[in-house]
Amino acid sequence: MSPRGAREGGAGGARSGGRAAARRREDGRLGGAARSGARPAAAPAEIVVVGSVALDSVRTPFGESGDALGGSASYFSLSACHFAPVRMVAVVGEDFPPEHRETFRSRGVDLEGLETAPGRTFRWRGEYAVELGHAHTLETQLNVFSDFHPRLDDRHRACPFVFLANIDPELQLEVLGQMRRPRLTVSDTMNYWIARKPDRVLEVLRRVDVALLNEEEAKSLAGETQLVRAADRLLDQGASAVIVKKGEHGALYRSREERFITPAYPVEALTDPTGAGDSFAGGFIGWLARCGRDDGHALRQALACGTAMASIAIEDFSPRRLLETDREEIARRVGLLHHMASFDLQPVF
Repeated sequence: MSPRGAREGGAGGARSGGRAAARRREDGRLGGAARSGARPAAAPAEIVVVGSVALDSVRTPFGESGDALGGSASYFSLSACHFAPVRMVAVVGEDFPPEHRETFRSRGVDLEGLETAPGRTFRWRGEYAVELGHAHTLETQLNVFSDFHPRLDDRHRACPFVFLANIDPELQLEVLGQMRRPRLTVSDTMNYWIARKPDRVLEVLRRVDVALLNEEEAKSLAGETQLVRAADRLLDQGASAVIVKKGEHGALYRSREERFITPAYPVEALTDPTGAGDSFAGGFIGWLARCGRDDGHALRQALACGTAMASIAIEDFSPRRLLETDREEIARRVGLLHHMASFDLQPVF
């Protein structure tokens, strides 16, 4: 299997890109956002995403699509842009359809970092069986993505929120080293990199504020068979906080100060799970960039926003539903997740 965008589903401080642990405050919150109870930010903060833009051909038991817009940076951007402004850093080939550029621009996604290189755009072809749990890769054409080298300008380096999609961990570390004083850094990864560069993946985990992994990836990287022990082991290995995406079973957030779970949104029309993890990341980071807080309550709502965005993305092929949705639908789903997960606690005995 070759490296690809999110298809399996899916630091800063004293010095640029410094270890997240060095920035953790006594109150246990992440990064350097406003204190609990503070008003939401007057204007949402900017987010920079570094990842892939691709053309996907996907088949599921519910239909198929060919050469459709895909890639980790695409799903993330079209999810996060509902909450905050996004700057994209990625590469495409000369054959990348202009209508896809217009799709990004129409949603306010900044494309100054989207490089056009000689050659063909990264392509991936895969299929899902009836359980829709894992993608089966049929063909990967890295094309221009094989030589991708992120080029960040001053505006990218100044962004307070950073998402490192599941590119080579060497490139993730390189990007972290270029950032100035980010407020929140989040990384994603995949089994391909865990199998080939586990030490570098762990180094990224130590350098970011939050690491995103799915359940299989977390267990593999931690060398554990139980999820909770795997999350604890990753903290022991130096991670500041981890989010373990559990698909239809929700997501687990774990740090040394916090532990909580959000349920999955009850989707009735699941069509294509491609991009679910990156859509989740877009909602999670997007909400934190919008609200300007990182206390426990904000993190819980950020997980709900991520879950809501993932539930929307998987209802159609490509990021179509992310383009169709609106604030009212997103808010309704977050509200239902809150209702599902909250109750008035009465004495048990």
